[in-house]
Amino acid sequence: MRTGSPLPEPRNVTRTVEVMDAIRQRMADGRLSPGDRLPSIRRFATAMGVSPSTVVESYDRLAAEGVIRSRPGSGFYVSGSLPPLALAEAEPRRDRAIDPFWVSRQSLDADAEMLKPGCGWLPADWMPNAALRRAIRRLAHADDAVLADYGSTHGSLALRRLLARQFAEEGIAAGADQILLTGSGTQAIDLICRFLLRPGDAVLIDDPCYFNFQALLRAHQVRIVGVPYTRDGPDTALFAEALAEHRPRLYITNAALHNPTGATMSPQTAHRLLKAAAAHNVTIVEDDIFAGFEPDPSPRLAALDGLSQVIRIGSFSKTLSASVRCGYLAARPDWVEALVDLQVATNFGGPSPVSAELVLATLGDAGYRKHLEGLRRRLARARRETADRLAALGLHPWLMPRGGFYLWCSLPDGRDAANVARTALDERVILAPGNVFSVSQSAAGYLRFNVAQMSDPRVFEVLKRAIAAAEG
Repeated sequence: MRTGSPLPEPRNVTRTVEVMDAIRQRMADGRLSPGDRLPSIRRFATAMGVSPSTVVESYDRLAAEGVIRSRPGSGFYVSGSLPPLALAEAEPRRDRAIDPFWVSRQSLDADAEMLKPGCGWLPADWMPNAALRRAIRRLAHADDAVLADYGSTHGSLALRRLLARQFAEEGIAAGADQILLTGSGTQAIDLICRFLLRPGDAVLIDDPCYFNFQALLRAHQVRIVGVPYTRDGPDTALFAEALAEHRPRLYITNAALHNPTGATMSPQTAHRLLKAAAAHNVTIVEDDIFAGFEPDPSPRLAALDGLSQVIRIGSFSKTLSASVRCGYLAARPDWVEALVDLQVATNFGGPSPVSAELVLATLGDAGYRKHLEGLRRRLARARRETADRLAALGLHPWLMPRGGFYLWCSLPDGRDAANVARTALDERVILAPGNVFSVSQSAAGYLRFNVAQMSDPRVFEVLKRAIAAAEG
């Protein structure tokens, strides 16, 4: 028996799939609409050149998938509603490889053997796993309600009080009633979008910015407006122009260490942003997920504003665990109450009590603060070493960040990051090409690197070959 190649599918199975695909194509191009009757089994068998039994099998499979439904004695009909619009179809795309979903899907679905210098998280062995395991052991002795019941509408009071104390150290006066725990930082933004936005509204984001901001906003069918990002924060003159021209409802940005550039907003820029946003009644969502990586605190819009027009969000996925899903938002008390109702409607309560308890116990562990201090030192070394090795390949950081794990690097002249990323993917290395971060598609010559994911020398070997292949 031969090995090394897949066995061919039986011919009748292949023909069944062909018939199913033909039906799906008719639905996709509008020849079949919800409620329409499908051709009779015998007529469609003749049209497709297959046996009636093949059509019967095809119709039965489509019915099992919910695509069509059977009416005994009458035939088969297209189901009453079409599948929801795919996010990828929400707007035209010039190049699928630079779609905001591309890096996420490649990284999340990668097997253990793939190298991921383009992903957005730390390697598992960089995380505080010992503290997390101690928290898990303690959780085994928790009340049955923690293990079995829904969470409260606002989330764990103890964790919210701990967050309030941390906010106070940053100059943010927020009681536990102004903090809402969510399933993740992304869910916090989703709730805010549901609360404040309607289809067609304009939203400002940085250009470049975290690609999932774009992906999420597409799902809410809003107009996305990019503002060029500088080494001191968004370009304040262009920010003011965008406010006047587009009348946005929201501006979403990273605090502390900007993703993907690693830049830190200056105090002057922060004040100008707040002044302009107040004049146009624009709400600012400040994502503070990278705060733990800063060596010293930088200006916070939420602190300067006092949570009047700024909503602070964050999570623990970067410094504690991406597996233990728990995020938060802090806002005006009346907004928090409205957001609680939305979370009940969409998630029936806050994050899992199990997740909240694990986060609370780990944050309170004596080793967690030492973990963060060690992590900052380790990342500082990795940034320097990675920058030196990238420079040997002709890649140079746009700036050297104060902290964090990203380097936003320019490619040698004439290279397109999307082409480099495609070539590297063929060698099982996942990169993050610049235009996935750019609303204006003006970052084709950049790659974002995660320095914590670049210890394997194969990354640089593959990168060297991919850059050479992309020349010209």
